Amino acid sequence: MGVVKGVILDESVVLDGENDDKNVSSLRPGVESLIKTLFLSGTRIGIAYSVDLSNDRVSILKRIATLYSLHWFILNDPVNEVVLPEWCNVENESVIYLVSSKKDLLLPKLRSYNWLVAVLNVGGETESDTPNIDDLAELPLTICRLNKRLTGSNLLTVAYTMKPSRVDDFAKRGAFPLCPTENGLMFVPLMATLPLASQLKDVDIVLHKATDEILSVEENKLTFTQNMQELQRYLDQNQDFCVVDPLVNIYPILYRLEIQKVLLGLLELNTGGSCLIRGAHFLKVDSFSQVNFAYELAEAGLSLPCIVKPNVACGVSDAHKMAIVFRVEDFKRINVPLPAVIQEYVDHSSTLYKFYVLGEKVFYAVKKSIPNADILMKLSSGNNLKPLEFDSLKSLPTAESTTVASGASNKPIDLKLVTDAANWLRKRLCLTIFGFDVVIQEGTHDHVIVDVNYLPSFKEVPDDISIPSFWAAIKNKFDGMVSKQARA
Repeated sequence: MGVVKGVILDESVVLDGENDDKNVSSLRPGVESLIKTLFLSGTRIGIAYSVDLSNDRVSILKRIATLYSLHWFILNDPVNEVVLPEWCNVENESVIYLVSSKKDLLLPKLRSYNWLVAVLNVGGETESDTPNIDDLAELPLTICRLNKRLTGSNLLTVAYTMKPSRVDDFAKRGAFPLCPTENGLMFVPLMATLPLASQLKDVDIVLHKATDEILSVEENKLTFTQNMQELQRYLDQNQDFCVVDPLVNIYPILYRLEIQKVLLGLLELNTGGSCLIRGAHFLKVDSFSQVNFAYELAEAGLSLPCIVKPNVACGVSDAHKMAIVFRVEDFKRINVPLPAVIQEYVDHSSTLYKFYVLGEKVFYAVKKSIPNADILMKLSSGNNLKPLEFDSLKSLPTAESTTVASGASNKPIDLKLVTDAANWLRKRLCLTIFGFDVVIQEGTHDHVIVDVNYLPSFKEVPDDISIPSFWAAIKNKFDGMVSKQARA
């Protein structure tokens, strides 16, 4: 038998059997979450039910089957031949049938179909050699255990944790398959409803987006959700566990001031080439009312206009609340959260290069960006040059017609220089998957890194290229850790 590529859910695990009112039918708690997880993981799913099931319960099964395009069929029809989905009999592939322990009399029949059988414990006992689970959320990890047993290979289980919308984005692009990838990874969600330690004992790698789990930031101190705190404690106590990436490694890019300091080190890459790679000039401010801006800006190498950003770079609602300031006196009028970073505004012909580092692979995409300063001033001139305030996640200051300034350089981006910077950042930050934004300054042609972020979506890169590189980066991280432990 091969790896599990299909799951059949018996109606006894789909429908809630706890309701004594036969006129009321509902889904078992957790079943929709399980179906969605299986669906997004690329697993084939079927629902089987008895011929004598009431019409109202059949209608519930049909609704959920239609919603997720699942196969549904009668398993014990004494009159008509049972028509199974085609994928139930594919050579070198396995199907797991999940049934309630209250229907243990069905087990011998199920095994006649050459299916793997697992039992959801809802009262009663089952045969000892049958995989048992106490919660529907345990099924994905059960499948991973079965796959390792069936193949006898070194498959690796990756547990991921991030906000649901991000899971959907990655999973819909095929990034989180439950069936092993070409390099032997199986992806399962880390479930908050299950004990963490019991899940991680069957997990080889944890992939997280910790910035999704930030509750608050006070005086540069982060407060994570209870689930993230628990995970952090576990990882602190199990230093040899593979995680992409350790929380301590992502801290520098959670604060704009810290990443600006890191970017100062890029100067060592500038060895006489035709252009420079650098971070933007910057100034940290703790107050907009007690600073001699004319002097401080000049000392920091800044000139107006400038862009003002909160020091906290992600994870909280106002981390992307920014302002472009044209006059010194207007710094006192803006509503950007403090502490803040005043950053050089680079004229870049509305062109932004988004770079993605996936392990040792570097990709990039070109996107439209904010116009040059002269156009921004025209946008603001009708408002007496008042600061332009915006949320960078929602909208950016734009002009209906954006033209390239006469002083713009026609030189293309220096990919070798930026790739060298990507590799320098990867080693400096010790991160596996991250992204950064580059703009090219008009006139000087300086390549300026204006933002760095952890575990970006990289959706601008075609999935057939980026997703295998994503998997390879995770696998290489694990292999490197194992190799390092072997040498220790």
